[in-house]
Amino acid sequence: MAFDEGLAERIRGVLDARSDTDERKMFGGIAFLVAGNMACGVMGDDLMVRMAPDDAEARESEPGARRFDMSGRPMKGWLLVAPEATTDDGDLELWVRRGEQFAASLPPK
Repeated sequence: MAFDEGLAERIRGVLDARSDTDERKMFGGIAFLVAGNMACGVMGDDLMVRMAPDDAEARESEPGARRFDMSGRPMKGWLLVAPEATTDDGDLELWVRRGEQFAASLPPK
């Protein structure tokens, strides 16, 4: 599965100031890690964001957000955000920062 390289490049721009980021190909897309913990990524045209399960559940009602569901098994703490909800750079940064903050709150790997 191909992923939106333009979206990945925009995410790199948001995370650029951090020295503890890494990228890995995962889930047929690309994942961005902060201190070894997955923060966000790109699957197809969607932004994938990791956050605390309660936060993810609360944010499912935001425009363009939906639970990340692989093979009929929803993953707690993960959301997919549709392209129309990340067109604006400020909106993309808000979502990426949510994933970044959660990943940074975990013990480094």
